Amino acid sequence: MKKLYFTRHGQTIWNVENKICGATDIALTELGHEQAMELGRKIREQGLKIDEIRYSPLMRAADTAHHIAEATGIPCVEEPRLKEQNFGKYESTARNGAEFKVAKREFINHYEGGESMLQLAQRVYNLLDELSKDDKTYLLVAHNGIARVVQSYFVDMTNDEYAAFGIDNCQVLEYEI
Repeated sequence: MKKLYFTRHGQTIWNVENKICGATDIALTELGHEQAMELGRKIREQGLKIDEIRYSPLMRAADTAHHIAEATGIPCVEEPRLKEQNFGKYESTARNGAEFKVAKREFINHYEGGESMLQLAQRVYNLLDELSKDDKTYLLVAHNGIARVVQSYFVDMTNDEYAAFGIDNCQVLEYEI
């Protein structure tokens, strides 16, 4: 059975400050770079059979992917559909803000200038549909919001489970296609 791997980028300063990064292009911290390099070493040591890395164009994911590629020799390709959701007026606000928690459960909400969950799911599901049709094993390097969509592609979730789902920086999820 074919596998798909997913990881979230390394730590950013807004992760430390508990702010929503969204589509804002935030750099990795020094720890974030170290996490990405360590993940690359782990992938190499574990001998994971990955044919290609696809990564979000945002620098935090791109830098993470390049560190992994350096450590493993796996080719990497930018994938615009892996860009994090644009959270509109919530960009740079507290991740655990009460108003945002409610808004995150409304899948057609554009957050005043952002992107709805349905729009996000459409582009990520389309990508996953495409990737499932070839013989390659991919590692996707992206964001927490993308992790939710990928999880929902493979696992049935309630809206509350979807809104609450998240992964740590440089944590790897494995799926069977």
